[in-house]
Amino acid sequence: MGLTKQYLRYAPSAVFGVIGSQKANIAYVTLRGGEKGRYVAVAACEQVFIWDARKGEKVLILQGQKHEVTFLCPSPDGVHIAVGYEDGAVRIFSLLNGESNVSFNGHKSAVTVIHYDSLGARLVTGSKDTDIIVWDIINESGLYRLKGHKDVITQALLLKKNLLVTSSKDSFVKWWDLDTQHCFKTMVGHRSEVWSMVMLNQESRLLTGSADSELRAWDINYLQEERAEGEPDVKKGKSLLEEEDEDPEGELDENPEERILSCKKAGSILREARDRVVSMAADKKARVIACHGNDAVLEIFTVLSKDEIEKKMSKKLKKAKKKAAKSQEDAAEEAEPVVEQTLKDEIIRFTNIKASSKIRWVDCLSCAGCELKVALLLQNNTVETYSLRTTEKIPTANKTARLTLGGHRTDVRTLAFSSDNLAVLSASGDTVKVWNRSTLQVIRTMACEYALCSMFVPGDRQIILGTKSGKLQIFELASGSLLETVDAHDGALWSICLAPDQRGIVTGGADKTVKFWDFELIKDQGTTQKRLTLKHSRTLQLEEDVLCVKLSPDHRLLAVSLLDCTVKVFYTDSLKFFLSLYGHKLPVLCLDISHDSTLIATGSADRNVKIWGLDFGDCHRSMFAHDDNVMFLQFVPKTHLFFTAGKDKKIKQWDADKFEHIQTLEGHHREVWCLAISPSGDHIVSSSHDKSLRLWERTREPIILDEEREMEREAEMEENMAKEDVPVVPGETQGEAAPAGKKTVETVKAAERIMEALELYREELKKMEEHKYACKHAGKELPPPKPNMILVAFGNISPAQYVLEVIKKVRSSELEVSLLVLPFPYVSDLLTLCNGYIKQGLDVELVCRCLFFLLKIHFGQISSNQMLLSVIDELRTNTLSKVQEIRDMMGFNHAALLFLQREIESKEDVMFFADATGRLQDKKKRRRKRERAILTIA
Repeated sequence: MGLTKQYLRYAPSAVFGVIGSQKANIAYVTLRGGEKGRYVAVAACEQVFIWDARKGEKVLILQGQKHEVTFLCPSPDGVHIAVGYEDGAVRIFSLLNGESNVSFNGHKSAVTVIHYDSLGARLVTGSKDTDIIVWDIINESGLYRLKGHKDVITQALLLKKNLLVTSSKDSFVKWWDLDTQHCFKTMVGHRSEVWSMVMLNQESRLLTGSADSELRAWDINYLQEERAEGEPDVKKGKSLLEEEDEDPEGELDENPEERILSCKKAGSILREARDRVVSMAADKKARVIACHGNDAVLEIFTVLSKDEIEKKMSKKLKKAKKKAAKSQEDAAEEAEPVVEQTLKDEIIRFTNIKASSKIRWVDCLSCAGCELKVALLLQNNTVETYSLRTTEKIPTANKTARLTLGGHRTDVRTLAFSSDNLAVLSASGDTVKVWNRSTLQVIRTMACEYALCSMFVPGDRQIILGTKSGKLQIFELASGSLLETVDAHDGALWSICLAPDQRGIVTGGADKTVKFWDFELIKDQGTTQKRLTLKHSRTLQLEEDVLCVKLSPDHRLLAVSLLDCTVKVFYTDSLKFFLSLYGHKLPVLCLDISHDSTLIATGSADRNVKIWGLDFGDCHRSMFAHDDNVMFLQFVPKTHLFFTAGKDKKIKQWDADKFEHIQTLEGHHREVWCLAISPSGDHIVSSSHDKSLRLWERTREPIILDEEREMEREAEMEENMAKEDVPVVPGETQGEAAPAGKKTVETVKAAERIMEALELYREELKKMEEHKYACKHAGKELPPPKPNMILVAFGNISPAQYVLEVIKKVRSSELEVSLLVLPFPYVSDLLTLCNGYIKQGLDVELVCRCLFFLLKIHFGQISSNQMLLSVIDELRTNTLSKVQEIRDMMGFNHAALLFLQREIESKEDVMFFADATGRLQDKKKRRRKRERAILTIA
């Protein structure tokens, strides 16, 4: 029996090169003891980076799992940040330590909007699946799901009066009453998608941005407040039925939605941009509005206060009176001029900010001293921050920071490792960067042309780039300067390969030629130092465009892939034709030759990888490798293992001897363009259309192929489970409101754990009954049966206590869905156990939550089951008494705390809680006054 081949696992090590992903927004955050407006949070693929804008450094990384971040929302207290993901999950991270303890799963697809209420106790999320879910953060559970929109949710705002307003790409804005969980008003005043909206004037005005150049304003009047203020006390207590009887015209019947609020269009503000609103943001007090389209211009508007509007209108009236006086000097009677207040008098254009590239997201923040800070996430992987004074008549925006160093502006199309495995080269459409592999810091950044291929010159002191214009650019790393530009090809220079003797290179281009170059050292004029240059030695003319070239390690053969879907092999010394490898249906985009010059592997746009022998040109195996084009292929040094990268976002490892797929490296969220393997084979770096560079490291963990395939099947099953429909709750009508939970692998596993615990409870109960029967039959006390090992591991607890422990370990947000998939035979046992728990006063709140949910969903079966009648009757009395006891205890404790507070306040004359914030603000004001006084004196 031969020895099995051992493969070692490659694991993700780091993500770098990305400053901010385009899919998620940018948000200002406050870290502990940090300055306001200094830190910004941006998504970086599946992670969240907190950048210090002043220093240009990453200060905190919030680690994700595998799905891309799609939305960020800091909590009102600034301690937490809610992060929405591509798979519909929402996780809440602490900004103090970067850990996540709360996660919600309810949406089927990407989260598009997250919003906290004013207290930070509830969270509303909207998704591409058109649903809105309201979550209880304190209880860590979903409250309800709201259905009604027909397209992607673009904005959701929780208002103070327990109302919710949502907008969608279906062109509607819907108002929801969260007390009754129904939509009471739908605004249909938009002709196209509503992309964003903000609340102004203490929630009395709504501003919406659509697909045109108008920002529409809507006045909101809360009718319940008006009635409460305007009607006498007698009428306040009347019911709606009584009001309807007193209403002869039946207006309330005609417009039932008008009972809560009325919404009328107040006008519109014209933007300078003609395209749609991409994003819109307001500061905390809603005094400043920032919006932008698909261009690089940010438009800022200010909302005037009542006093400012009155001053403005009085000035207008004076001007109108003067004008009227001049025009009516001859007239006997002068009519009093009337000046109408318009929307343009309330919301005025403040200034425009021109960014360095197209804007993707914006966030703004009002700071002390009438300073407005604006953070922009641009479409070219850049973050810019600006500062301006709102008190200036002609405001000028000062750029305070620009985060560009840690990434490329465009996609990285070529990568290379240095010979000592320590440096990584990455080149894009405008720059080439050299990174330190261990610290992931940029060592050099140099401007270049659009790079397609690259390499380190032996000695690692120079690098060579092949460009889209057909030039070879030679850079020196020590000085970061361009040494020489060589006109190599008339078309794009697609491939570059170092000769095995390290004395020259071979290049292939779109001009149908393969050229051989030798390294030479020449003296520059006026200097004694020598510099590197390339001398053209030979040219191989071909009939088609060259896509890739590779020299065999024994320097015997040259492989060239052509646009006619073939790979031609030539002798290196004479350039005579040797073999033609044909079989691919589309052009071969990448190829590589093994270290012993016996195998050649080719990857094509037809999604296949073929392995050929270089002796006779026979195809050993053709494998379907990726779901899209195979973009890159490279052998691991000194092995017959090779990696492929595809447009399907995956990197795969293969065995060229056994023709087996070893492992898949998943992490990139867009097409993978290229990868590079270190000379030692311990590291891989890959680049993608998601702007990220990923480092993978070879571990000591062996891969067992059967287990790997099993894990892939499980992952596929999990994905399919996430796509299933939401389980139907018996007795629930399929209307606007629905349960918030979603069936996931975690909920199924939790239900299985509960079932296993109940099975163990049944077994132990059966053992106890058998023991009692045996004792009775023997007429003496027999030794008790051995308890289950699981119960012993938990500290010899009873089976009933073990079931409660298992339920307590189920995540709060997944409890209802886990109980929902529980079969009914287990429910009867669980109800009996709940009765015992409530009697003993064990976790009454949790037990009541389980009990009420089970009664709700299994009401029909429970009420028709005669065996459960006595249990339900006991539960009725026990639950009421125990819950009343807890309420009394909490009320007593609350009263005692209030009494202690009054006692301390009367003794020490210290105001607790209520006055603490006011005093802090007064201190800050006094300090600012002192600072201003010092500045004026200076």
